[in-house]
Amino acid sequence: MQRIKMTLSYDGTAFNGYQIQPNGRTVQEEVQCALKQMHKGASIPITGSGRTDARVHAHGQIIHFDTPLSIPSENWTRALNAQLPQDVRVLHTETAPSDFHARYDVVRKTYQYRVHNRAASDVFRRNYAVHEPHPLNVKEMRRAAAHLIGEHDFTSFCASKTDVKNKVRTIYRIEIERIQDELVFTFEGSGFLYNMVRILMGTFLEIGRGRRSANELVSILEAKDRNTAGKTAPPHGLYLLEVSYR
Repeated sequence: MQRIKMTLSYDGTAFNGYQIQPNGRTVQEEVQCALKQMHKGASIPITGSGRTDARVHAHGQIIHFDTPLSIPSENWTRALNAQLPQDVRVLHTETAPSDFHARYDVVRKTYQYRVHNRAASDVFRRNYAVHEPHPLNVKEMRRAAAHLIGEHDFTSFCASKTDVKNKVRTIYRIEIERIQDELVFTFEGSGFLYNMVRILMGTFLEIGRGRRSANELVSILEAKDRNTAGKTAPPHGLYLLEVSYR
């Protein structure tokens, strides 16, 4: 048996998320079905770096699995892409050490969130960026982001339906760039809680619209209460960009 590490990209529009569930199409199920065909009907479970919700996209999701097959890395990529649907692609394949774990060995993750910021919506971007018709105060959102850098208890930015006890995480970087009529928010951290980036985005958008001040981020963090933060932003603007390992 050898352990294979793969980088996946997928368009989350038609998926009910990454993880297999009783009803609904998922990324994990599609990949495992393709692997089953390559292994002549034998089930090959995969492990991902983490879950993504319905309609969330990925540029760099990492998975691992164990296989008895001895196939060159480039052939794995070619063979799986021939089996997978067009909204899931294998970008890179490599052999990993037997103790490598796609989830537990993660040291940092990077997400992006895209906001289409102009009066009229764009039919061609409706699944890939959240439309915000009102002007946004980028300077004030950047001031707010500065309060989040470092290690904090992010309970206020975690969905209530989670069994995670330790909600302390470290954010290394938050960048907000305007690229023509789109705002691109980049979050890099040691890890992220359930819906954390989307709740942060919901709060940033309220600040950008002038409904909150940047300084409120301090009291929201200290409150450790989900009700103090903004609404959860829609999923389709979110991308898992990169996963880094030691």
